[in-house]
Amino acid sequence: MSLELAGVCYTHPGAAPGTRPLLEGVGLEIGAGEVVGLGAPSGAGKTTLLGLAALMVRADRGTVSINGRTFAPDAAVPRRVRHGVGVVLQSPRAAADPRLRLESLICAPMSIRDGALRPQPRRYPERLAELAELVNLEPSLLRRYPHQVSDGQLQRAMVARALALDPAVLICDEPTAQLDARNTASILRLLADRAAAGSAVLIASHDGAALPRIAHGMVDLARINRPADPAGRA
Repeated sequence: MSLELAGVCYTHPGAAPGTRPLLEGVGLEIGAGEVVGLGAPSGAGKTTLLGLAALMVRADRGTVSINGRTFAPDAAVPRRVRHGVGVVLQSPRAAADPRLRLESLICAPMSIRDGALRPQPRRYPERLAELAELVNLEPSLLRRYPHQVSDGQLQRAMVARALALDPAVLICDEPTAQLDARNTASILRLLADRAAAGSAVLIASHDGAALPRIAHGMVDLARINRPADPAGRA
């Protein structure tokens, strides 16, 4: 499956008239089986761009295409399309419901897909064990709540959650920021394996050493985002 952004523009809601857009005319294409790394300084719009690519944030203009199916900003996105996009958010603490054990966090996407109102980890014991092994989480950790595990352990649980439905598009915002060197290498290999299986993988990271080793290409957001000057200057 492929991912493509074309002419994407975004301005923060409530911005004053004439405010320069955060993102203007951004285009990005990732083919099936490719890993693309995205680099940008803090505040440049990297996280917003990932949210747009994941169809979680609505653009002002432009389109997002997943496997050739194009979505304008006001288009309804079918549930099966959303289920095909896995997302790892930048902050695992902010992304994780503190009331749920890790096993429930990981299994929530499968439960929602199958029509359950609440996560039901007991329905997916084999898949849960497989996902935990993929991200090097000890089985004993799965019964713990987020406040009972380290940042790195929680981040790996959220990577497992993103992989739960075997997504064809995987979008990751700093997926190894909380990890030590060994687990960073392991998670990056896992993401590369997802691409080798046919997924389109977009990873934003400040790790300028490890990420290029698995990426098929690196993109600098500053080079693809060129907001027009309000005064008309180039």
